[in-house]
Amino acid sequence: MRINPHHSLGKLLLIGAVTFTLLAQQTAPPPIPNTAPTGPQGGSQTGPAASGAKITVNTNLVVEDVTVTGKDGKPISGLTAKDFTVTEDGVAQEIKFCEFQNVQDEADVTPVSAKPAENNTPSSTARAKVDSAVAMEIKPEPPGDLHYKDRRLIVLYFDMGAMPVQDQLRAQTAAVKFVATQMHKADLVALISFSDGVHVLQDFTDDRDALLTKINKLFIGEADGFGTTDSDDSSADTGTAFGEDDTEFNIFNIDRQLAALTNTVKMLGALNEKKVLVYFSSGIRLQGLDNQAQFAATTNAAIKSNVAFWTVDARGLVAMSPLGNAGAGSNGGQGMYSGTSSSAMMSNFSKSQDTMYSLATDTGGKALLDNNDLSQGIVNAEQSISSYYVLGYYSSNTNLDGKFRKIKITYNGDPTAKITYRAGYLAGKVFAKFTAADKERQLMDALQLADPVTDLTIRMEIDYFQMNGAEYCVPIAVKIPGSELVLAKKRGMDHAVIDFIGEIKDEYGATVTNVRDFLDKKLTDETAQQLAKQPIQYSTVLTLLPGTYTIKFLARDDATGSMGTYMSKFVVPNLMKEQKKVPISSVVLSSQRIAKTDALSNLNKEKSNNPNTNPLIQDGQMLVPSVTRVFSKSREMYVYLQAYQPTATTASPLVAYVSFYRGNNKAFETPPMPVTEAMANKLKTMPMGFLVPLAKLPTGQYNCQVTVLDPAGAKASYWQAPVMVVP
Repeated sequence: MRINPHHSLGKLLLIGAVTFTLLAQQTAPPPIPNTAPTGPQGGSQTGPAASGAKITVNTNLVVEDVTVTGKDGKPISGLTAKDFTVTEDGVAQEIKFCEFQNVQDEADVTPVSAKPAENNTPSSTARAKVDSAVAMEIKPEPPGDLHYKDRRLIVLYFDMGAMPVQDQLRAQTAAVKFVATQMHKADLVALISFSDGVHVLQDFTDDRDALLTKINKLFIGEADGFGTTDSDDSSADTGTAFGEDDTEFNIFNIDRQLAALTNTVKMLGALNEKKVLVYFSSGIRLQGLDNQAQFAATTNAAIKSNVAFWTVDARGLVAMSPLGNAGAGSNGGQGMYSGTSSSAMMSNFSKSQDTMYSLATDTGGKALLDNNDLSQGIVNAEQSISSYYVLGYYSSNTNLDGKFRKIKITYNGDPTAKITYRAGYLAGKVFAKFTAADKERQLMDALQLADPVTDLTIRMEIDYFQMNGAEYCVPIAVKIPGSELVLAKKRGMDHAVIDFIGEIKDEYGATVTNVRDFLDKKLTDETAQQLAKQPIQYSTVLTLLPGTYTIKFLARDDATGSMGTYMSKFVVPNLMKEQKKVPISSVVLSSQRIAKTDALSNLNKEKSNNPNTNPLIQDGQMLVPSVTRVFSKSREMYVYLQAYQPTATTASPLVAYVSFYRGNNKAFETPPMPVTEAMANKLKTMPMGFLVPLAKLPTGQYNCQVTVLDPAGAKASYWQAPVMVVP
């Protein structure tokens, strides 16, 4: 018997934790229904009202979709639970139900009008003549019911914010073509779009007229391509302003797109059948490693909800020109002649497709890239679902520890048959009310989870400053939304405590150091009002050697139980080996300086508040790094860095200045500042600080560049980062 546990047809749905209360006299759980129970949240089943001791039992109901095909490639029907053997982590499981989903396609597809008539009235069973004012949603199945038995569930998801107008039109045309000419009788299609939020346009239906009406009502031009703005050699020199979002956390649009997908698949998890989600987008380009936690959470949620992503690049087959095409201008520099512009375009394009490919392959689907027939992506998703079995069992392992559970399913019949299924799942995790010891243990366990928790938004900046010939001071700045503490105040709490735990590993996976800390914030009415408008920033200082590291950092609000994860790689360079450039530290951008006694840091407070060990403390004040690099015109920007001359007998005078670029045009530059004084240490450390006025800069996005020149040694160093200037 051939087993393919990773095949795209095999999907798993973790229904979740089902909690029910039993009287002490009871010895067995409620009867198991003949068919699969409802979605991922399970249900609450309570025995007859009676007095006596109560026992709470947690059970994990796991639903697995299994495809069994013979030598001819056709599904084998008529099997029962006795024909399968299921083990989880090597422990045999009792199959509670086995349902056959007989998905069949008719021989032909009768086309309908691709564009419904203006006065077209759908059937009364599908929709009313006037759209309801109540937002539509995906209706969950009743308990113990496979509502969509023998049907194929397809979701068409339009990420309007990740597509320019021309791509939105192509995606709309592809959807119309599929519904009008390629949709089969077994197909049920739902329509979902994302712009300012997730909008269910149409629940699952086979009414093609209703679907065409909804598709043709898509608001083309909505949230036109807010996803990513290039600021490299491939960027067009248009001189247009950047339209910033309402708050600084909204600039992280990739997290918003992935979070929207997460919410969508969780909503679809209320259905037990297989689901395929056809994702129309013009590419998603992760911003380095900042989005890895949310990306992992999205793919894990899709697996648990039994949803496979079939991603479709709405750009189709693209021919790129370094001189710019009809849809984009050239960059106006020498890059289009030297090849750097073309290289940057190809790199950005490839990165945007890599994420779509990963979304598909990690969830059991496939990506349609570089193809002008976008409807083929929907057809591929449709054909991925054939007849299959739905197996369900209550896991004997009731620990909600978030660990991976390995599943093995064996077909007890024909040994030459091929069986496909999902080979495992990540167990659920619950953050409820614990004792102090329970909370500490749960926080430590959460640090080890492969499935990141993303309920709380976390952003982080990691800097480095050389301390001596071997060690580096590494300040870490963390920013989280203040709204979480506002919620704690609404619950009548006088204090809000945020727990922090982190782990730093080297490139070989060995743990180098750990972070464990907390913030205890007193909540008054005035404090709550301030927190509603601004984020909370926490900082600490570590000491590391040069190398490549990985940090995993978690924050938990003890009042609400919300948790967030930040994961990233970072490099501490060995500046002692720098020969061609002026060795410089990280560059810190800030708009705030506070008294060192007010710094939100408990860990190593003496070290963090000591100017001898923390270079961000100057004249009794601490420079607070701007993690999001969003600056108001009404405030000045502080720029701080250090240069080092460890091999020089005496420090050579340096010259430094700060520049702001919009595209290839210089918008502002500070006068060159001579730096002649060095600290009395072996590194000849030369601190540099700038106070940059932003009032004269128009609002928008810029590239901030810091230039350090060594005229005597004929060396220079450059540092760049995108910044946002808001009113």
